[in-house]
Amino acid sequence: MVQFPKIIQGGMGVGVSNWSLAQAVSKLGQLGVVSGTALDSLFVRRLAEGDKGGNMRRGLDAFPFPDMAKRIWDEYFVPGGKAAGAPFPVAPMHQRRELRKVVELCIVSNFVEVFLAREGHKNPVGINFLEKVQMPHLSSIYGAMLAGVGYVLMGAGIPLHIPGVLDAFAAQHPAEYKLSVTGAAQGQDTAMTFDPADYVEGPLPILHRPRFLAIVSSNTLATTMLRRASGRVDGLVIESPTAGGHNAPPRGKLQLNEAGEPIYGERDMVNIADLRTLGVPFWLAGGYGSAEMVRDALEQGAAGVQVGTAFAFSEESGLRPDLKDTLLAQAVAGTGEVFTDPLASPTGFPFKVAQLQGSYSDPAVAEARTRVCDLGYLREPYAAGEGKIGYRCAAEPVQNYIAKGGKIEDTVGRKCLCNALLSNIGLAQVRKDQSEEPALVTVGDDLNTVAQFLTPGRTSYSAADVVETLLSLTKSAEAEPAPEQEHAFAATA
Repeated sequence: MVQFPKIIQGGMGVGVSNWSLAQAVSKLGQLGVVSGTALDSLFVRRLAEGDKGGNMRRGLDAFPFPDMAKRIWDEYFVPGGKAAGAPFPVAPMHQRRELRKVVELCIVSNFVEVFLAREGHKNPVGINFLEKVQMPHLSSIYGAMLAGVGYVLMGAGIPLHIPGVLDAFAAQHPAEYKLSVTGAAQGQDTAMTFDPADYVEGPLPILHRPRFLAIVSSNTLATTMLRRASGRVDGLVIESPTAGGHNAPPRGKLQLNEAGEPIYGERDMVNIADLRTLGVPFWLAGGYGSAEMVRDALEQGAAGVQVGTAFAFSEESGLRPDLKDTLLAQAVAGTGEVFTDPLASPTGFPFKVAQLQGSYSDPAVAEARTRVCDLGYLREPYAAGEGKIGYRCAAEPVQNYIAKGGKIEDTVGRKCLCNALLSNIGLAQVRKDQSEEPALVTVGDDLNTVAQFLTPGRTSYSAADVVETLLSLTKSAEAEPAPEQEHAFAATA
């Protein structure tokens, strides 16, 4: 009988679900997950800070292509760290025809994050990607697979093509991924390709295919993934609108409540009885960060739950300590506020934001920020004529966006999530006027419930505290895989 994890630790933001958090959770016999979003930029900034602790160097030393590792190290490592007030270096932005250095950086950074998360134990580790951030997919997945990633999870879109990519890489074949290009003509070539043979040093390594979990928000999408995906879908994470980060838009015409948040109705509710008939394991997400909700999910036939917010405030997460402390104090007082912003994300997906004075959620801070787009992960590919593809972002300078055919109304209220999420983990870009990019913390609606993990007299808690609390009402003796042992839900070839 296959043993699945009861708890999947959510792949939150850029660098919040870092290798340290994922390692801690996987060591406990659950599924630790690293965020795969913008790992190349995160890696560059870690090297620019002098590789504190030497962890990046250790990962690079284990990378199977030493010449590639040396190129990355030589270009981005700053001995002793960059000067205070100096800007971080910025890697070239992704595009359909990727520069080799961009591809190599993606391969290496994803390898290192997964490698570090897998150190010191034999249990599987997962990586979470956003379907909407399409251009880095192929090189990122290959790098993660080189490191032996056990699970790939993907949401924020309909990731139909990803299972086939996993199959191709496991078979040592090239892989293809078709970009979603706004306004593309019928038959226009929008495919990205990646051939491992172009990047390896020596024979092609044998890779194991990780299990693929699609993150979806409805029964319809669950069925679509299982019927139409390009390869095997091994399970589903069913995410409700209360989950942090990007939420699926409500079905039907968008309506807002008095506070300006999207209204979700009956059509957005999931029928769990129908999920049980699909023949694959599923995990429930969004508001499941308590022992009672874990027990409820298991009783309804779920394999377990995915939990993000509780782990985001654990000691191992990458969230900036001052942000963590402030929001934890609010949770203890029961005063934490979360707003589902229909406009913040350039993708058009609602984005759940913690309301925090002095952060990007503060209207005065948002108004004061000068628009700039220098990371570009959420850029929208669009048909630029004559078979060419251009790139635009609703959060870039307004006149630039309009010049690329964008509508001015689509720029209203948009925020630069790329820069903000790096600020959340203490890697804010420094601008010419010495200002730093503001943070924008995303959490689930259950922010105030994280106080339950604090024992009397303590102001912080660990990932182990979260796992122990969440599983406290389950039959652990007969169902939990033992920590530090390779269990049956490991990746298969």
